[in-house]
Parts: sequence; structure tokens; C-alpha cells
Amino acid sequence: MSAPDGSPVGAERSIGQLFASATADMSALVHDEIALAKAQLKQDVKRGATSGGAFTAAGVLLLFSLPMLNFALAYGIRTWSDWNLALCFLLSFAANVLIALVLALIGVVFAKKAKKGRGPQKVAASVKETAGVLQKAKPHPRPELPEDRVPQAIEAVARSSS
Repeated sequence: MSAPDGSPVGAERSIGQLFASATADMSALVHDEIALAKAQLKQDVKRGATSGGAFTAAGVLLLFSLPMLNFALAYGIRTWSDWNLALCFLLSFAANVLIALVLALIGVVFAKKAKKGRGPQKVAASVKETAGVLQKAKPHPRPELPEDRVPQAIEAVARSSS
């Protein structure tokens, strides 16, 4: 049986393996948080677009239906009731305004939901929390270097190999 990185279970892992594993886990965490922020932002944009569509539909309905619907409805009410024609036109206008108000209320509801959605802010707070935890982490003390492995010698080897 082996661990996910291929090393035997129970075997001591080197610092390099631990660091590589931690780096891969942090990279995956950052990628997942970015994906979450995108998904939440997409949902907020969709709600905003729905709200804008409802407001647009209310305006278009009110604008284009008023002349035609007012005449048709007013003459229909006049035919059925024998009321004054002016009162019939007023009733048809009130019906159009009522429909426009219902559509506007739907737009307000979706606008409030879009405004209330704070998806990216939640992810940003999570990223800040993760960064705070990582800033508090302290590295393990390194052992003293032997005399033949002083930093100048290491730099010289690194320059000559590149």
C-alpha cells in the first residue's frame, strides 16, 4: 500500500516531499477558491440580468401596449357596460399600469437578490484567512552548514552550473 505521492505508508517523507505536497495543496486550494469566486459572480450577474430584463419588459409593455390596448379595452368595456367612454379609457389605462407595476416589483425582487449576493466577498475573506494562517506559520530551524558548504561556495556552484 502506498500514499498518494507514491511513497510507502508509514515511511518518513523528506522535507522536499512535504514542501512539494504543501505547495500542490495550496495551489489546488487557490484554484478552487478562484473557481468558486467565478461561479458566485456568474450567479450574481445572472440575477442582475434577470432584473434588468424584467425592468425592460415592464417599460416596453407600458410603452407599446398603451395606445392599442387602451382603445381596445375602452371600447370593450363601453360595449359591455354602457358606461361613459372616458371612464372606460381610464379603466383600461389602470389595467396597463397594474401589469407594469407587477413586472417592476419582480425586477425589484431580483435586484435585491443580486445586491445581497456577496459571493466574491466571501471568497476574498477566505483567501485572506488562508494568507493569515500562512503568515503565522514559522519555518523549522535549519541546521548549521558545515565549513565547506558556506553560502558563497553554494552560490559559486550555482553560477557555474547555469
